[in-house]
Order: sequence, then C-alpha cells, then structure tokens
Amino acid sequence: MRSAPELATAIHPLLAGRFSPSMFDPSGTVDDETLGLLLEAARWAPSAGNSQPWGFFPARPGEPGHARLLPHLAPSSARWAADAGLLLVTLTRRWVEEPGIVYSEFADYDLGQAVAHLSVQAQSLGLAAHQFRAFDHDGLTAELRPSPGWEIVTMIAVGRAAEDPSPSRARRTVADLCSAPGTSPPAPDIPAGRAPVLRACDRPGAPRLSGGPPPAGARWRRSSPGRVR
Repeated sequence: MRSAPELATAIHPLLAGRFSPSMFDPSGTVDDETLGLLLEAARWAPSAGNSQPWGFFPARPGEPGHARLLPHLAPSSARWAADAGLLLVTLTRRWVEEPGIVYSEFADYDLGQAVAHLSVQAQSLGLAAHQFRAFDHDGLTAELRPSPGWEIVTMIAVGRAAEDPSPSRARRTVADLCSAPGTSPPAPDIPAGRAPVLRACDRPGAPRLSGGPPPAGARWRRSSPGRVR
C-alpha cells in the first residue's frame, strides 16, 4: 500500500497543487475571458434537483464594485485580499418560497460544489483562490442588498499567488475521514482460504460509517427531493 505522500502526488495535479495563498501579486490581473471561464466552471457544478442555488458578485480592482467591498473586509483579510485580481462574493438561495417548500437544506452544499469547480478552474489557469469569511457580513449585506431568499455566505480572492505553498500542509488521514460518525459493524464473514481486502478506510479499531436515524431531537427541514445532476 502506498504511503499518504505518495497517494497525494497520485491525485490530479490541479488538486495536489491547489493551495490558498495569503499573498497575491497586485499585477496579476483577471481579464474578462478569465472571469468568464471561472464563472462558467461554477455554472456546470452539480446541484440537488438541478436547482443551481448559487450566485456571485464579482469585482476587480479599479471597478466600482471593488471599492464597495473593500471597506467591509476585516483587517486580517484586507492585508492580502485587496491585492488579488478578483474578489467574489458568494451567495446562496436558501429561502425558496415555493409551494410546500420554504427552506433548502442543500443550498449551501451546492454552493460549495460550485466554488470547488471555480477553484480548480482557477488553478488550471495559473491562478489561486483563497476562500474566506473575514468580513463584516451584516455590513456587506446592507451594501449589496441581495434579492429576497438569497444570503451572502463567503468571499473568494482570486489572483496570482505571490508566495509558494507551505511544505508542511497537514491533512487528516483517509482512515480518519472514515472514522466518524458511526460505530463498527460486525466483521464480515470471509470464506475460508480468502484473505480480507483492506480498503483505504480500514484500520484496526476504527469505527465505520453506518446508516440509521438522526439523533433524538434532531430537526430537519427538507427541500423538494431531486437527483444531483
């Protein structure tokens, strides 16, 4: 079995090389074509029932929208995000106001998929993306006034990284990813003469994912059922 570092280099280079820089090159502009490709990548993300509940407010240095965003950055993010060639405000449609449906439990999840697509597309174009929440949410909401049902979730700085990724990028192990929640099921019956097949998630004593009802008292608010497309 290959070690974790070996497995990391075996995944697609766009995924293995992705990182979130804390320094951007101010000269790394994002032109119209590049912006269009980033949003096109997000547009093709899967979503529950093909609802596509995501939206973006893009702004580049020198544009009026960029000046509207900068005052709402927290000091911790203003130090580096202002130099990025593009700032994106991400929004999701949580409140759908359709017959029999009030709240979408999938909206934030689907927005995350769209942002992941956008991030990988940025990487393929030689850019880097840093997602963050260090901004005045209430102030930015009052500034942009999203349409009814829509809420601001995060911001993304996209541009040319002015630093290299850290050599020590800690990640949880695959076994740890599979260890919660749930309990270990009974050991499977293994026919005589056959050795068990160990999967990436298998390790001695590790609990395994299992189905079952939600914890007592849990409350769920569901949107309409639909396939992920």
